[in-house]
Amino acid sequence: MPIVDSTTRFSSRVVNYVRYRPGYPPQVLQTLLAECALTSQSVIADIGSGTGFLARLFLENGNRVYGVEPNREMRIAGENLLRGFPGFVSVAAAAEMTTLPSQSVDFVTAGQAAHWFDAKKAREEFARILKPDGWIVLVWNDRETDSTPLLREYENLLEAYCPEYAEVRSKGPIAASRLKRFFAPAPMRERAFPSRQVFDYPGFEGRLLSSSYAPPAGNPLHASMLQELRRIFDRYQSGGQVSFEYETRMYYGQVG
Repeated sequence: MPIVDSTTRFSSRVVNYVRYRPGYPPQVLQTLLAECALTSQSVIADIGSGTGFLARLFLENGNRVYGVEPNREMRIAGENLLRGFPGFVSVAAAAEMTTLPSQSVDFVTAGQAAHWFDAKKAREEFARILKPDGWIVLVWNDRETDSTPLLREYENLLEAYCPEYAEVRSKGPIAASRLKRFFAPAPMRERAFPSRQVFDYPGFEGRLLSSSYAPPAGNPLHASMLQELRRIFDRYQSGGQVSFEYETRMYYGQVG
C-alpha cells in the first residue's frame, strides 16, 4: 500500500519529533562558512523546515531564515521552537512553489526533507529564488543500522512491526549518484560527519514513535512492538541509557 501524502504523514508525530529527533552538527555550518562564503548576512530559505532543527543552526549564526513548510502541525511546532529568533519567517508553502521572490536568497537548504520533493520542479524553483551565486545544501541525519548489536536489533524490530518501513527507507537519503544529476551540470560537493544520541527508555520509545511508519496506539502491532522495544533496551542499556549512531550526510553546490 502506498504511503500517505508526505505533507501530512508527520502530523500526529510532532511532539515526539521535536523531543527525540537529532539536530544537526555544527560542522554543517562550519563547512558553509569556510567554503561557500556564508556570513551572518546571508539569507536562507529552509525548505521543508519542519520543526526547525536546521533553521535554528542558521538563526544562531545571525541569518534571516524563511522556513518553508507545507505541513500545518510541523510548521506550528517550528514557529514555537524558533519564536525567540527575530530573523525567522514562517512560510506556508511547498518546495515546488515556495512563494518567495525571484533571486531573493543566498542559500536554499533542506534537512531530512529533499527525498519528498518533486526533484525537477523543486530544482527549477530553487534556481528561481536563488541569487546568481547562491548555493543549495541538502542534509540528512542517516541512522546507522548495523554498526552495533542494538542498532541491528532495532532495525529488525522496524522490519517486523512497521509495514511501511521498507518503502520509507527506500525513499531516502537519496543516493549520491541521483543527487549529482540534481546539481548537474554544476559539480556537487559531499561531506559526512558522525553524530550520536543517548536515550533513557522514554526517549528510546519516543524516538521510535516519532517515525511516521511506526504503528500508533490502537494499531494491533503497537503493543507488541513496544514490548520488543523494551526487551532490546533492557538487553543493551548501560547505566539506564542506550545510544544511536548517525552519519550526517551533506550535499551542496550551485545550480547556476
